[in-house]
Amino acid sequence: MRVLMFGWEFPPVVSGGLGTACFGITKALTGLGNNVLFVMPRIELSRPFPLLTMISASDILNAAGEKKGSLSQDPLLPPSFNHPRMLRPYQGTGQGGGEHPVPADWPVESYLAAGGLIAAEETFDIIHGHDWMTVPACVAARRASGKPFILHIHSLEYDRSGAAVNEEIFKLERLGMKTADKVIAVSEYTKTMITDRYGIALEKVLVVYNALNRRKAGKAYRVLRDGDNKVVLFMGRITFQKGPNYFIDAAARVLKEMPEVTFVMAGSGGMMPRMVERVAELKIGKRFHFTDFLQGAQVEEAFARADLYVMPSVSEPFGLAPLEAMMYDVPVIISRQSGVSEVLTHALKVDFWDVDELADKMIAVLKYPPLAGELVERARE
Repeated sequence: MRVLMFGWEFPPVVSGGLGTACFGITKALTGLGNNVLFVMPRIELSRPFPLLTMISASDILNAAGEKKGSLSQDPLLPPSFNHPRMLRPYQGTGQGGGEHPVPADWPVESYLAAGGLIAAEETFDIIHGHDWMTVPACVAARRASGKPFILHIHSLEYDRSGAAVNEEIFKLERLGMKTADKVIAVSEYTKTMITDRYGIALEKVLVVYNALNRRKAGKAYRVLRDGDNKVVLFMGRITFQKGPNYFIDAAARVLKEMPEVTFVMAGSGGMMPRMVERVAELKIGKRFHFTDFLQGAQVEEAFARADLYVMPSVSEPFGLAPLEAMMYDVPVIISRQSGVSEVLTHALKVDFWDVDELADKMIAVLKYPPLAGELVERARE
């Protein structure tokens, strides 16, 4: 089988879980002998493994003499496609921006032209797109080729922005899911949102949970963990969706009872300035550290140093980070409003808004080693 896949990031250029997921899916497909044509807006890397061909949409457009933004009108697409104000990922969607690997001058709309051109030139059996940014390309490719189209939903606009959704992105998501022959959701939590809020038929949506390959995690860094100085870690975009404000408020409560604990917020995003101000207001700055965006070995070291990982997300379609923490033998506390809570039976769970319960569970794990040990042992299983 030959798969035409549209994505927005791919290792080593990643900003979060989407790039990691695309890498895993692609590697698994090629490992089974399938060919994958992976299309990104712009690439500056060689083919990372056999049977994978990376395609740069910007190169395709340049070769065809297409100008970004000079696209034919399409009545099915949001109005932004037909006037100069173009949509760009992680800008105005509640995700903060700034850390995304694709240059800000690349609009999602340019994918529309690229998708049609690529579909007309390449031979393939199926189209696989990831999230709203790829919908224009996938729709164009499907119309040009008539091939079946699968849309993989890793995150929705409702997750990122709550009630303040960007209507044009919402319409793109709905268009993509209605056009697709099948929709893959990363959890039952996301499937319910797709069917309830977007009007997609239940039988059209399949749930495929995310997972991680087990590595020899933490071996090189294990000596960094200090049993006498407890560290609680938050790792993710500092945005509305990830609930950083609840983490900080719970930290203040924990520090009243355990003043020696250190809290680390690893990540970047639009709420960062506000969170720094909140830490100052609570007068917990001496026990609270902001690291900014981490990559590679920095992420491994952060997990290896942590005694507890907390994910207080307001709306999390899945959430890979708790699984990563578990690979480093770190107990985890997660929001019940997450897809990963459906598959983790040995993690402590809280409602994201319940700061008191979150603080109580943090204290319990930090104060009672047998509880932490039991969580780690069960997580291994």
